Amino acid sequence: MITSLQMRPLIDRLARAVITIGGLATILSILGIFFFLFREVTPLFTAPTAKMTQRKILPAFLTADGPVQLAVDEHREIAHVLTSGGVQFIELASGQPIPIELPVELTATRLTAIAHSGGNAQRYAVGTAGGQVMLLKMGTTTEFSDSGERHTRPMIRAGRPLTLNVGPITTLAYRFNDRESVLALLSKEGRLMVVRLPADEAAGIDPVITELTRTTGTVTSLALDESLENLYVGTMEGLVRHVALSDTEPPAVKDVYTVTTPGTAVTALGFLSGDRSLVVMTADGAVSTWGLIRLPEDPSRWRLTKMHTFRSHTAPVTAFAPSQRVKGFVTADAKGQIFLHHATSEHTWLKLSDGDSPIRAVAFAPKGDGLIAFDGAGQLALYQMQNTYPEVTYETLFGKVWYEGYDQPAHVWQSSSGSDDFEPKLGLMPLAFGTLKGTLYALFLAVPIAILAAMCTSQFMHPDLRAKIKPIIEVMAALPTVVLGFLAGLWLAPLLERLLPAVTGMAVALPVLVIASSLTWYLFPPAFRRRLRPGHEALLLIPILAIGIGGCLWANSFIEAWWFGGDIKVWLSNRLGIQYDQRNALVVGIVMGFAIVPVIYTIAEEALSNVPKTQISGSLALGATRWQTVLYLVLLSASPGIFSAVMIGFGRAIGETMIVLMATGNTPILDWNWANGFRTLSANIAVEIPEAPHGGSLYRVLFLAALLLFIVTFVINSLAEIVRQRLRDKYSNG
Repeated sequence: MITSLQMRPLIDRLARAVITIGGLATILSILGIFFFLFREVTPLFTAPTAKMTQRKILPAFLTADGPVQLAVDEHREIAHVLTSGGVQFIELASGQPIPIELPVELTATRLTAIAHSGGNAQRYAVGTAGGQVMLLKMGTTTEFSDSGERHTRPMIRAGRPLTLNVGPITTLAYRFNDRESVLALLSKEGRLMVVRLPADEAAGIDPVITELTRTTGTVTSLALDESLENLYVGTMEGLVRHVALSDTEPPAVKDVYTVTTPGTAVTALGFLSGDRSLVVMTADGAVSTWGLIRLPEDPSRWRLTKMHTFRSHTAPVTAFAPSQRVKGFVTADAKGQIFLHHATSEHTWLKLSDGDSPIRAVAFAPKGDGLIAFDGAGQLALYQMQNTYPEVTYETLFGKVWYEGYDQPAHVWQSSSGSDDFEPKLGLMPLAFGTLKGTLYALFLAVPIAILAAMCTSQFMHPDLRAKIKPIIEVMAALPTVVLGFLAGLWLAPLLERLLPAVTGMAVALPVLVIASSLTWYLFPPAFRRRLRPGHEALLLIPILAIGIGGCLWANSFIEAWWFGGDIKVWLSNRLGIQYDQRNALVVGIVMGFAIVPVIYTIAEEALSNVPKTQISGSLALGATRWQTVLYLVLLSASPGIFSAVMIGFGRAIGETMIVLMATGNTPILDWNWANGFRTLSANIAVEIPEAPHGGSLYRVLFLAALLLFIVTFVINSLAEIVRQRLRDKYSNG
């Protein structure tokens, strides 16, 4: 029969093995989480790629000098080329032209100007040598057979020509909406005109034609925005004129801007997706984006301001194409160079070509995964591109970015919008700041309360009372944070808003009552004080504090009227410039502080209680008071444990999700103000991840936020352990 003495070594070995396996499993789990997060984040920082997949020589009639417009369908199977020599649809797989019957209006005249309508619509305006303007609808239609096979066919329709009698048209800009189409055109004679056509050329409504007053300078390019209210005119002298368009008033030049070195021509103008950023390209190869910015001194006025500058070409820029999905665009020059840019990141990602023949036109594939280019040698080149996360760089994640519609660069998080041309704003700084803000507000409340409570119960309170109070505080840690967040958002936040004057009064009255009560207690005769068991005198504070709290609540309206002029929110706004939000950092600090008090208290109380009683007795025997003993002996001896308690509380607060999710306004702003909200990294992950497309930029940036939380907590805990070890070595009790 095996005795217990014989079993002990076996049990010890088994326990050692179980503990070792558990420890290794924990380490492997942590490493597994880290590498999983790292794997999901890594694609964000992979370099974009592009390669030429096809090069075709077009028929001679398409290579004549003059304007060129290109487009390719979303499957990159059919391209169409619109030049002064005609129109041709090309099957890219074989390189063969696709036969199609062209409108008679296109075959009967020579095209001298071509403009795309912008956006995803394959609509064009063309100008002719005879001074006519015509609108075209071109593109492809997709049909599916009964067997599910997809067939893509080209289509083209032409509207009736509009005769303007201005001579050959050299430059065009074209935009449309549901009500009308607007064209800006320049004739060979230098006449600049604006033409308004009814939608779909409605019968019985004549076009409105307005000629702009002649201005100095030679016009080289035109650009209309989708609002049909702003026309930009580039000149040979390096100027851009902003012309205001209106349904009720004639066009008028609002401002003139110098966009490049005087004497350097503006060779092309274009808009990014959404038509809010104007891309200016010049003869010296410079590329920049400009936007209308509200003037600080007069918010009713706007000024065209340079926002981003990109890698410069070494030759005049000759072609431009915006992406239909993101704020990316392509520029090409007279030396055959093609650059891929992205406006949000202000980065030039790729140099796609370095040929010798000038590029006459470029176009993005609708899905942004391809590019088509037409050069001066009559060659059509197709590129396959991989640029999944162009808006994500270290600068856009952690630096200030000048976004469309903003007056200056800023840290912003805004991942979605109701608009298809939305510019994602994925700055993590407001979220990191919100995480730190919420943590510090919670610790500001929790650390003093928890440590002072631990000192009171371990050093001053009677053991019988300590045995009852300590478990009650520890049980508080079991409260679900979702319940605390629910109460904070739906009960405490409105209550605090109504009783803010009373809470302000409590912040003053309660400390005064505690100090006054303590001094009064020590003025009582010793015989009277000895009637209470040591440590029970703190219970006398309960009715005093209750009276103070009740009095402040009763005097809430009086405090607001006397101290804050009748309205505390107005007082905060006028006197301190603070706008009070119902769900704010104060609410989070109170509730999250309440949640982490038990964690800090429990560890700190154990550390204080474990200080050897012999040292405490020796200090008291040498004449030190109880308070001196606690301050100069007990706290120093327990400092490693107290520091660990604070750091564990810090880790608990920095990863909190539900309380900050439900009790703040979830506003990602950079502001220490206690009266407004914030958004933390953890709450942001909870809010955004259900709607984030798998594998997209938002999806991977959220994983990056999780990785940052993981690394920060790991580093802080590691540093905390190092500090704790040094404190223990310094103040060890042996």
